[in-house]
Amino acid sequence: MSKDIRVWIPGALILLALAGCPGQRPTDARPGEEPVASVSIMAFNVENLFDNRDDPDKDDKTFLPIAAKRSAAHKAECAKIEVERWRKQCLDWDWSDATIDRKLSAVAGAILQVGDGRGPDIVALQEVENLGILERLRTEYLADAAYGPAILIEGNDRRGIDVAFLSRLELAEPARLHHPEFPRVEQARVDDTRGILEATFLLPDGSLLTGFSVHFPAPFHPTPMREVAYEHLNALKAALPPGRATFAAGDFNTTSVEDRDKNMLARYVRPHWIVAHEVGCEACRGTSYFAPRDDWSFLDMILWSPGGARGEDATWRLDEKSVRIPNRAPGQTRTDGTPWRFEMPGGAGVSDHWPLTISIESSKNKSL
Repeated sequence: MSKDIRVWIPGALILLALAGCPGQRPTDARPGEEPVASVSIMAFNVENLFDNRDDPDKDDKTFLPIAAKRSAAHKAECAKIEVERWRKQCLDWDWSDATIDRKLSAVAGAILQVGDGRGPDIVALQEVENLGILERLRTEYLADAAYGPAILIEGNDRRGIDVAFLSRLELAEPARLHHPEFPRVEQARVDDTRGILEATFLLPDGSLLTGFSVHFPAPFHPTPMREVAYEHLNALKAALPPGRATFAAGDFNTTSVEDRDKNMLARYVRPHWIVAHEVGCEACRGTSYFAPRDDWSFLDMILWSPGGARGEDATWRLDEKSVRIPNRAPGQTRTDGTPWRFEMPGGAGVSDHWPLTISIESSKNKSL
């Protein structure tokens, strides 16, 4: 049986018809108990999900067809790029329609490898250029997932990469984008940062779940910038109604070296959140790999807070056995066992990050 739901995206309230309840699955509940409702969540930095149209308000000159890169003006702009690999991409990559198709197909394959081919109920995404390319991913490549309209609010990042959500769950209120303030930081660094996207979803039992999709300042920026981002995230969480189930998912850009040297998780994360991969993915090495140091990091994390007094009163809890890194879709993993970034020519690979997934579960015991 289908039901109509209202889904908010910036500037529109859209009526959808969905079959059944997202996340609902049968269990072996005892007589007198309700079945367990389960909601799955993914964090996925999709690495440069761009269209190939020139946006004058964004630094998207790398992601253009080769025919648009022949002018002296374009070559002069590329020459300003200091990193040689990025400079060559700006000059030589043919971000053609065929390349975009390959990229979208690869990203969709990584998402659909979970949930028996339907993908997770909620996906928190990073490095998405705009709503248009995300809607192409949703409607053309993720049709089997039955996601509602994409949730993306344009931010201020100079490259134009944004944070976003895809979800089968109904939005309970309009999404909001929050911008941390970075005092005493030069504007060039501030321009290279993203906001924190807040969205509140309606869970199958009628309660609310607030999620934050995040992409913190990159590791080459100073540690205090990430400290500010953590503080801002924690302040947003603290401002929610008491008892609200909450997650934060995305690219926190905290390397294993920075965490070891600066105690980042001990200071800013563990006092406020459950770190999913620490309780349910002990054998996992990380979601990203830095070859020069032969070093793995969980740049990507899912942080969970069940609500209630230390979680005792919460009806939604993390299924610790559900935490995993889905990395078996075609093109996700190199032969050496590391993430395979999207490469040109040819469009091999998917992303330089692996996704991370969890499930949360609720079992309201109404035994007689």
